[in-house]
Amino acid sequence: MKILFAGGGTGGHLYPGIAMAAQLQKADPGVSVSFAGTASGIEATEVPRLGYRLHLLPSRGLKRGRSLRDLVDNVGVLAGFVSAVLQSASLIRRERPDVVVGTGGYVSAPVLLAAQFMGRKTLIQEQNAFPGLTTRLLARRATELHLSFEESRRFFKRGTGVFVTGNPARSFDAGDPGSARRSFGLDPSRPTLLVFGGSRGARSINNAMLRFAPKLSGKVNLIWQTGSLDFPRIREQVTSSDSLWVAPYLEQMGPAYAAADLVACRAGASTLAELTNLGKPSILVPYPYAAADHQRHNALALVKAGASLMIDDSRFGGEDAFGTIMATLKDRDALDRMGAASRGQGHPAAAAELAERITALSKQ
Repeated sequence: MKILFAGGGTGGHLYPGIAMAAQLQKADPGVSVSFAGTASGIEATEVPRLGYRLHLLPSRGLKRGRSLRDLVDNVGVLAGFVSAVLQSASLIRRERPDVVVGTGGYVSAPVLLAAQFMGRKTLIQEQNAFPGLTTRLLARRATELHLSFEESRRFFKRGTGVFVTGNPARSFDAGDPGSARRSFGLDPSRPTLLVFGGSRGARSINNAMLRFAPKLSGKVNLIWQTGSLDFPRIREQVTSSDSLWVAPYLEQMGPAYAAADLVACRAGASTLAELTNLGKPSILVPYPYAAADHQRHNALALVKAGASLMIDDSRFGGEDAFGTIMATLKDRDALDRMGAASRGQGHPAAAAELAERITALSKQ
């Protein structure tokens, strides 16, 4: 069995493919897995590091602006896309994959398009509630379409071959909350808030937490991942204590999730998959500049389910936001309801189920 994954640019598009590949190898050590990506995306370093073959293709995204420069740049993008489709066709003829799996990002479009024209089986895995452009354009001809949110079905008219399988994500042990809090040097008896904004951080969230931290001290435990960019200035203004743990990066997300009663974070698809698989209640602060505002759509799906609250990025530093955080942390019944609703949205077996579907397609 030979499988070609196409996707990347960001971790959100790459790691679901990595998770599926690992499951395929677990079930069949003899499977041949390779990836198509670009030299500028995260896949350029991550895929070889993990031991997979990487085929580099020229591909970049369209500019969304309407200026003359953007229009001129997009002419070059379209010319590059045609070249990428031709190179993808050559790659598929050479590799002869049984199934081509697209996980989003610029490179997935030319590879999937070439595979569909060549009659290869294709599976698209969409992470976000608002489907990406590649998914919307190529879903009709895909052999199977796998979604992460039930709400996404409304974007597709096809009646068969559409599944809500979830988004493959990292898995963590539930862990004991008290032990996890002690591992961070925190008082295990206090309610605990986990805040993060990604490896580089989220400046608006960090600025808000600088205002909130003194008012939380002694009342609530705070586990705060600042990201690498803001940590030097934050370190000058706050210090760790028995109610505050602060660092640029969380090496061990499992204990952090186990310690948390409530999580405040962005609304990226991978993060939400982790939260729902663990049944964690959350306050979501969507990144306002995400493509097609997809983080807001992701957040709204969990708000509708009762799993999360949403606060706009521009409002997160205000007193109303602080009041929402404190009121939620003090309401054990609300946290329990949100946690149950969150777990109901989870798909912890997503990677394994997708690997099974890929295997089944390869045999058809």
